[in-house]
Amino acid sequence: MIGYYVHHQGQGHRRRATAVARELRVPVTGLGTGDAPQGWPGEWLSLAPDDDPEVKDPAFADVTAGDILHWAPRHHPGLLERNRQIVGWLSQERPSLVVVDVSVEVTLLARICGIPVVVGAMPGDRTDPVHCLAYDVAEALLAPWPYAAHSDAGWRADWWEKTWHVGGISALAGTGAEPPPPAEPDEDPGATRRVLVLWGNGGDPLSQDDLDQAREHTPGWEWTVRGGGFPPAEDLAAELAAADVVVCHAGQGSVADVAWARRPAVVLAQPRPFDEQDATVRALERLGLAATALGWPQARRWPALLERALETGGHGWSAWGGDGAGRAALLIRQLAARVGRTS
Repeated sequence: MIGYYVHHQGQGHRRRATAVARELRVPVTGLGTGDAPQGWPGEWLSLAPDDDPEVKDPAFADVTAGDILHWAPRHHPGLLERNRQIVGWLSQERPSLVVVDVSVEVTLLARICGIPVVVGAMPGDRTDPVHCLAYDVAEALLAPWPYAAHSDAGWRADWWEKTWHVGGISALAGTGAEPPPPAEPDEDPGATRRVLVLWGNGGDPLSQDDLDQAREHTPGWEWTVRGGGFPPAEDLAAELAAADVVVCHAGQGSVADVAWARRPAVVLAQPRPFDEQDATVRALERLGLAATALGWPQARRWPALLERALETGGHGWSAWGGDGAGRAALLIRQLAARVGRTS
């Protein structure tokens, strides 16, 4: 038995975890807030929210326990119940290991109970004392990007030695959908080109005014928007295949989906803790995989960004990869066999 803790912020963690769990081919139980993600292949333990009731005075509640943790408010009934559920499940099932994507507190809780832990690595500056706790106790760090992407992250040598660089993990891989051929330059410069904007639900919504101005400054381009307050895609693989350029934020799931589909892209860094998306944008720029920007660009910049994305093309995405779920699952199974209990 393998446990898989799934963070509830946005959809990226849930989509990535589901993609890996589908490939595990061993019993897996998910643990997280709310219902199981669509397509989850095993059991699911719905955990009590650790932010309900709302913490109205974070300083008084000492939510970071003196800057040693990320979220541990004093005397919080939801947090207490959540941890009781996790420890109860660990005691009853005694899993071989738990994959945590992501939570420093759950990582420590499981390891204190004697359960080996694989921690989902995240881009950005993770050398603060809190992340160091989780990364130090982990048996392995699961990095959903290629080694070259964040080789300048300033990690210690012992972290690098236990990091699995599996490449991007797209939720589209393993679903039966086939990635389209890499995009080629349009031979008809007068043809209407298609922009597909993919936006997540865990950050700032898209501004209709920003979109309208982008459209006005890009004649000859037809814009379609999915997520970020707009209707989701009914068939994401098909819409990716039909796009001449994809515009997305720099979340790991979105980048992996674009890499899987090998589409020309404009990737935009949105404000996130620890400069997570800024780090991903810098990596994509350095590797020459996409046109990039920090935040939503001014309207006048869009024509050049779209043209640069077309010039860059989609062939280079093979260096990032979008089918890392299978490699991650294999490594998790092998580690579980090695560190699982023998009695």
